Amino acid sequence: MLTLTLAPKTALHIVPVGAKLLALMLFGLALGFAPSWPWVLAAVLAVAVLYGAMGLKFAWRGFQLLRPLWPFLLVLALWHGFTDTKLLGLMIAGKLVAMVALANCVTLTSRFDALLSVIERLFTPFKKLGFSPEILALTLALVVRFTPVLLDKAAILRQAWRARSNKRPSWRLILPISLAALDDADHIAMALRARGGFKGQD
Repeated sequence: MLTLTLAPKTALHIVPVGAKLLALMLFGLALGFAPSWPWVLAAVLAVAVLYGAMGLKFAWRGFQLLRPLWPFLLVLALWHGFTDTKLLGLMIAGKLVAMVALANCVTLTSRFDALLSVIERLFTPFKKLGFSPEILALTLALVVRFTPVLLDKAAILRQAWRARSNKRPSWRLILPISLAALDDADHIAMALRARGGFKGQD
């Protein structure tokens, strides 16, 4: 569970994590200032081609990681359909899909320790303010890694609900999802303690 890096290795696996994060940032900035829908469409197609170039297995995994976006896309469709701003809605949806897909691509092709090292260096200036760069980096890296894991567990709980009830999954799933998150946090804490944790930290 400590990594979402996808095997087999691809050409992107050998690219330094720092370079991939920089490219992701520049892509996000360019996408944010995209003036019209053809630019957004081109960005979506470029990300799709990138996934396709990495192979069918890689592309399929990337598609699976996009499934949690459907509630947001549904809200966008309903709202912009109601306000008769469909083109704007398509642009926003395209930007969301392209950005999340490229971020997932970085995650799928980066080792956890390499990602942690880069984030730690980025947080080094916070050391002067009394914050530990190691703790901040680990916290952010764990959020990035375990958000898809938690979403997968939520999907499993929804499937279990449907198998046992004719009613649609409701707010009652919040408690088991929360307990699953706490259980994962407890296991991670024990694993960190077993490996020594961080020096000077409890």
